Amino acid sequence: MKVLIMAAGVGSRISRHLQDRPKCCVDVGGKPLIRYTFDLLNKKGITDIAIVTGYQESYIIQALDGLKYTRYFNPFFRITNSIASTWRAQDFLSGMDDIIIMNGDVFIEEEVLGALLEDTRSPVMLADSSRIKEADYRFQWEGDLLTKYGKELSDEETSGEYVGIGKIRGKELWEFKQRVIDCINKEDYNCWWEDAIYRGVGEGKKIFVKDVSGLFWAEVDYIEDYFRIQSFVENRAAKS
Repeated sequence: MKVLIMAAGVGSRISRHLQDRPKCCVDVGGKPLIRYTFDLLNKKGITDIAIVTGYQESYIIQALDGLKYTRYFNPFFRITNSIASTWRAQDFLSGMDDIIIMNGDVFIEEEVLGALLEDTRSPVMLADSSRIKEADYRFQWEGDLLTKYGKELSDEETSGEYVGIGKIRGKELWEFKQRVIDCINKEDYNCWWEDAIYRGVGEGKKIFVKDVSGLFWAEVDYIEDYFRIQSFVENRAAKS
């Protein structure tokens, strides 16, 4: 198992609160979020980790001091979305190892990662059925298969909120990589790495959804998200 982390973006919706730091460097329990994520992955025995940096990467490099990882840099982070970051890391998408791809500004408790590692379906995307009215990027699924996706879905169409993490089995990684390359060749720089998976829905591909409702996660898009993370970490520390 290997992991590719996307951490190149500016995070314009919360940037005024972060003093020019990347979102993945917010403090959680006394350490930067990105280091928390690395520690969690290492705890599960995952050490083959790559990260794509861009905006203020020096903070990320400092946060990961002493840790082993492969770094890719997206110099076009202000004018492209994460599909370009994925393309920059395309050599990491080689081989037959299963891969987790995640956005670097996502905080997850250990049980969320455990649930994803145990799931043998592919590709599988994490979602939370308990978050509908407050959902940002929305999924609709039937059974366990993704049927619709996007921010524009109504509450009635929404089954839950996308978490920001997915997993692809090694045997399907080549196809994903080719979809990423196709997006770049078509100059579709504004799409996300997830679009290379989602677009399979319209082609009859099975995209599985793992519902992690009841487990804690948060993506640092707004300051309120960060406050939720702080509250969770503090409450957990108080109980330990």
